[in-house]
Amino acid sequence: MPSSTPASPGSPTSPAELTVERDGVPLAVRDHGGAGTPLLLLHGASRTLADWSVAAADLATDHRVVSMDLRAHGRSGPGSTPWAFPAVLDDIEAVLDACGIQEAVPVGHSLGGMAAALYADAHPHTPAAVNLDGVGHGRPEQYVGLDRDTVVQGLDRAHQFSAAAMGRTFPPEELETTVLAQQTAMAQALGIAPEVLDEGIRRALGETPEGQLYPRPERERGLEMLDQMDALDLFPVYRRLTRPVLIVRAGRLVAQGGPLAWFDELMAAYVKGLDRDLGELAAAHPHITLETLDASHAMLLERPNAVAGLIRSFTTGTAGLRSRS
Repeated sequence: MPSSTPASPGSPTSPAELTVERDGVPLAVRDHGGAGTPLLLLHGASRTLADWSVAAADLATDHRVVSMDLRAHGRSGPGSTPWAFPAVLDDIEAVLDACGIQEAVPVGHSLGGMAAALYADAHPHTPAAVNLDGVGHGRPEQYVGLDRDTVVQGLDRAHQFSAAAMGRTFPPEELETTVLAQQTAMAQALGIAPEVLDEGIRRALGETPEGQLYPRPERERGLEMLDQMDALDLFPVYRRLTRPVLIVRAGRLVAQGGPLAWFDELMAAYVKGLDRDLGELAAAHPHITLETLDASHAMLLERPNAVAGLIRSFTTGTAGLRSRS
């Protein structure tokens, strides 16, 4: 059974904070209430359920909405075993069972979108799934115009860059002077209200025994997570699924420039191949709906209400979804 802090369950404006235990791992859950088609909202890598705050409040006007911090993220525990998708899927099932909404539609952004598709594949009772720009790094042949060696070297370089940043510590005084300042600048560049990012930044931080701060997941779990993401190819999953799937792609790339210009070239080539292959997939499989949103990968923060609108149109227009209050 989940434990909860005093709140007003069922009210979209006053979500309840819950903790669900699975095999000794505490999983932080936010119950946004609402009535209608049940949704479980999943965030991206190194993010938290706070990213869903605005979209969740929108969706809770006509859906039953729950969000969670994935294991090793936010206020959820890291677990004593390596970070792996099968364990994450078991966590999702435990949260849905505890909340009494076993047949919810998993809706995920980035890493969470990958988990949503995998959960639907592993659980036949799941009525549908939504993946918001959760694509991983794909296969070398998807990088249009680049030879295989260039792609392999570029992906290895990108992996090393991500791995070097994973779990990097910093002194507490830098939270205000550096980390939040950088996030505020990014928010302004992307058109995001800075206060929207504040809760997510603070919720995502862990603290070492020495008092240093770091963005969760901690380094060991984070490296395991990166390996899982790099190894995942969702195309076979999409082909196996027979239930409705909504895939939302970001319509804009944010250029890194400078020393990361090589990454911009790599991603531009990948987007061409990915959009080509997803278009062919959707044309051949009528259960797949493909949408492109005028936003960057940070769509959930940039355009939360537009994201909620796409999800709402999908759940409303898809036959066979069960609504439960």
